[in-house]
Amino acid sequence: MEKIKDSVLLAEKYLLSILKWGIIATVIGGLGGIIGYLFHHCIEVVTGFRVEKPWLIYCLPIAGLAIAGIYHILQLQEHKGTDGILDSARTPNKVPVRLMPAIFIATVLTHLCGGSAGREGAALQLGGSIAEGVGKTVRLREDEHPILVMCGMSAVFSALFGTPITATLFALEVVSVGSVQYAALLPCLCASAIAYRISLFFGAEPVFFSLSAIPGFELGAVVRLAVLVAACAIVSIGFCMAMHFGHKVMKRALPNPYLRIFTGGVAVILLTLLVGTHDYNGAGMDVVARAIGGEASPTAFLWKILFTMITIGAGFRGGEIVPTFFIGATFGCVMGQLLGMDAGFCAAIGIVAMFCGVVNCPVTSLFLAMELFGGQGMLHFAIACALSYTLSGYYGLYHGQKILYSKLRAEWIDIFTK
Repeated sequence: MEKIKDSVLLAEKYLLSILKWGIIATVIGGLGGIIGYLFHHCIEVVTGFRVEKPWLIYCLPIAGLAIAGIYHILQLQEHKGTDGILDSARTPNKVPVRLMPAIFIATVLTHLCGGSAGREGAALQLGGSIAEGVGKTVRLREDEHPILVMCGMSAVFSALFGTPITATLFALEVVSVGSVQYAALLPCLCASAIAYRISLFFGAEPVFFSLSAIPGFELGAVVRLAVLVAACAIVSIGFCMAMHFGHKVMKRALPNPYLRIFTGGVAVILLTLLVGTHDYNGAGMDVVARAIGGEASPTAFLWKILFTMITIGAGFRGGEIVPTFFIGATFGCVMGQLLGMDAGFCAAIGIVAMFCGVVNCPVTSLFLAMELFGGQGMLHFAIACALSYTLSGYYGLYHGQKILYSKLRAEWIDIFTK
């Protein structure tokens, strides 16, 4: 009888936990889906408006002053952005709810006026803020707080990119590489799926590309693939170093946040006039699409690194993942032509290899390939993820990310990324 009683109690415990997290994840997924769609819609609208009104680039320094003012008024100057969210997903540290309006408005202003930034940093911060808001009304233990934050991260990421499985795995894998909190798997998947369905209901279109050609799997093709991925890993290290260097140098040279962001805005304007194109302003998803179609400038990836380094380093908001897609697609397209491979396919490999190199999330990267490209050439993408993860070393976009195990041997290292 005692064993039966213990089994019943255990079953009740599991059912209550599933019910509790099901309700919490549903609320977070619902809010994340709505806010994520609104954010996505605003970015699309302002991007279209900027394309029609290219003179808006000259307003970037003024937009920068507005962003600095918002963060000053809301006392968020010292918040670590995405690094702070990763810290909250690993510890009981709280995410300020006031971060939500700040990052929303700041990212929209950045895109409106042509700053080179993405959206995922904003998505993770929005998700963390939403989760914190929900958490204030729910009595949870301290050790459950990280799961709450991961739910928010996966929800808004899913709504924004239309990649629910990638969003779920990214929230689990990016925090501490080598140690996945599987207790968060069901809540994150639930929140991600609900946010995804809500974004679809409102009319958001998932990011998806069709590949025209997949190479065979003979030795020559695999060797050329390995060369391409190794080159992408080197570029990913360079991009991470450039982003950290830009932030550190600009903060040291211009400690006043208003002067720094204004100067950064002026620098982006001058660079835009220098290159004679607006391809490097905003996220640049149109350039990504062209690269997958087989068209890319040989120097496009270098210009995008420079534009993004200045934009983010100066204090504009957004993220680095969509610029990572841009860099990977254009670099992969050009390398593909040099290696005698299909340029569009190599652009796709470049996207996935670069993403894996800068976030150190190989499983997430493989599912990203599946959701972006429909499962075509998965063995090629698996090789790209494995090689890029190994060859990119211990560099990463997020200083708040921990790598727990060595990439070369079964050894516990527990370090933050460089």
